Amino acid sequence: MAASNRDVTLAEMAGELSARHAGSSAPDLIALAVRDLYPGRIAAVSSFGAESAVLLHLIATVDRSLPVLFVDTDKMFGETLRYRDQLVRRLGLTDVRTLTPDPTRIAGTDPKGALWLQNPDLCCRIRKVEPLARGLAGFGAWISGRKRYQSATRATLPLFEADGERMKVNPLAAWGAEDLASYAARHDLPEHPLLAQGYPSIGCMPCTDPVGEGEDARSGRWRGLDKTECGIHLSGRIGNEEREGSGI
Repeated sequence: MAASNRDVTLAEMAGELSARHAGSSAPDLIALAVRDLYPGRIAAVSSFGAESAVLLHLIATVDRSLPVLFVDTDKMFGETLRYRDQLVRRLGLTDVRTLTPDPTRIAGTDPKGALWLQNPDLCCRIRKVEPLARGLAGFGAWISGRKRYQSATRATLPLFEADGERMKVNPLAAWGAEDLASYAARHDLPEHPLLAQGYPSIGCMPCTDPVGEGEDARSGRWRGLDKTECGIHLSGRIGNEEREGSGI
């Protein structure tokens, strides 16, 4: 951002950008962030999950070389890993970076691979939050694919938000399920294979269940627990990991 704006907090800047570009299309928001606001300093983060193809296609229309960060927690569905490879080929993405947990951290904290049973928050932290924090080092902003309709906790999601010392851009915030389906059909985008099995939101295999009729899209994540997010989208969490150096 311009030097004259350095006295404006990142949160204020996010609010101004969200208001100014409230009527902008998703492609225009991505182009604005990639080309004008943070050229060479922005990455996209993708789970290559149930709704990822739309955002990745939009990104490919703007810049196929944009870094796309994918966290492989070592607990992913095999279908997700194969879908990632399929989309990369289909969309011609040239800089997809697979991030993995620190082996030393895993050996010391989750040697049996069963931490998700006893402490899912810590499991998410060492397998997802910390690797992403390392991957985002050096970037001033990142693009996420979250949408307001996905859950009550995302109902007021802004287009731009402050995330620690980084800007987070949510170009699909206002999109609904019908918008996504229409776009995917129009561009003949492949579906994640688990969608047909009742998984509208897909994370790690041990912590993701199918979703029943009438449930929100993320109700199958950490079912039965008082947990709705892995941690990477909790405000400032990535920045805190970088400053604290927790296993990083």
